[in-house]
Amino acid sequence: MKKGRHIIVAVTGASGSVYAKELLAKLSSMKDRPFEIAVIFSDNAEAIWLHETGSSFTAVKPVTLYRNNDFNAPFASGSSSFDTMIICPASMGITGRIAGGVSDDLITRAADVMLKERRKLILVPRETPLNLIHIRNMETLTLAGAIICPASPSFYSKPQTIQELVMTVVERVLTLGGFDVPTFRWMQND
Repeated sequence: MKKGRHIIVAVTGASGSVYAKELLAKLSSMKDRPFEIAVIFSDNAEAIWLHETGSSFTAVKPVTLYRNNDFNAPFASGSSSFDTMIICPASMGITGRIAGGVSDDLITRAADVMLKERRKLILVPRETPLNLIHIRNMETLTLAGAIICPASPSFYSKPQTIQELVMTVVERVLTLGGFDVPTFRWMQND
């Protein structure tokens, strides 16, 4: 087996591509970066990424881009070595399909694999306001073992730029994913 972590980052059609862009940049530049970062875009995510970031996504090693209909991707099976999946941003449509056990594309299948294999699944919803269906779907996923980490930036570190504000969410997600990242920690920073 190859050394190092193998993770999946799924980008869905919710607003918030900047979170995914910064997450992928941080993952790719970390000293202890994952051996492989598999990236999947939902059907609408690429257009939203382009609209919100002003550029198309380009995969650079250790990133490998998979099509959302590619059920031959290694992480479509529980026998793969992928240990963590981060869905960022997570649309309410994807959240609902995963909560309902619908595996009709690679994103939902990979999420189903993470849950059934008791591996780490982190959803970063960027939706407001939430209706009762959204809340119940997130409850279902939480009870199934997923981590729901809303894209709610923090202000403890007194961010001065949009990127610094975005990084408060990205660093929290990476910490939840088991990565050791330097970040502001309340009452622990000098």
